[in-house]
Amino acid sequence: MIILDGGMGQELVKRAGKATDLWSMQALLDTPEIVRAIHDEYFAAGAEIATTNTYSILPDRLISKGLIEQLIPMTRSACEMAVAARDVHGSGQVAGSLGPLGFSYQPDKAPPAEQAAEVYADMAQLHAEYVDFHILETMSSIDQARGGLMGAGVTGKPVWVSFSVDDSDGTKLRSGEPLLGAISMLEEFQPVTVLINCSVPEAVSQGLPILAGRGFNLGAYANGFTGIHSDFNSIHATVDLLKSRTDLGPEQYLNFAKTWAAMGASAIGGCCEVGPEHIAVMAKHFGV
Repeated sequence: MIILDGGMGQELVKRAGKATDLWSMQALLDTPEIVRAIHDEYFAAGAEIATTNTYSILPDRLISKGLIEQLIPMTRSACEMAVAARDVHGSGQVAGSLGPLGFSYQPDKAPPAEQAAEVYADMAQLHAEYVDFHILETMSSIDQARGGLMGAGVTGKPVWVSFSVDDSDGTKLRSGEPLLGAISMLEEFQPVTVLINCSVPEAVSQGLPILAGRGFNLGAYANGFTGIHSDFNSIHATVDLLKSRTDLGPEQYLNFAKTWAAMGASAIGGCCEVGPEHIAVMAKHFGV
């Protein structure tokens, strides 16, 4: 079992005491030491992967804020902090996070795959100097994942891809497409690991069996939200629109993780609202 880290963005919001429409990028500008501290805490809890705080460092996000000149320095800073935490810990790997273009959970706002691939290729090349592998996160349609896989593949580093599924029906992507429909595309690009992330745990449990037994490694990392608010639909939205569950403590989350492991998942961690305490309980259970 590979124990992934947990969420970065919501941990930053908790510690900063505020949410902004720059999401986790705000901390890179204001309090980068907190980003590094969170990486350190995840490793101390038993995580074997540090996921770079680059999920939202994408050209469309930065252009909309008049911050495009920060793209390269912010990317490098985020990657360097993950690498430094890994090196101090003495083991583990660094995953270069590539989030969705357009906006999370809104694949209709993403550019077509061929256009998206150019952006992802540029970002992956920036990450490649630092990371052990690329991870495409919260891909919410088949075309969105295709664009990410086309782009990230240019560096020659391993690529993981993670889908976000419908919270009310985990057999479907957030686009409404059946998750089963992604299989032929995955077989074409052959990512090392295919995961489901940033969906409620119950939906993850519904989706994983569809991906199982397809010849690639399987993984999962759910969020701890009650669901995605309808107003959380643009790059100007803030995460305070999203409410946290009160029934998903470390032991409750571990119960879901056990189910995912039984379904064949070999990489398990957490997404938004899943923190170091959750990772510590999973690492202890799975013997990491």
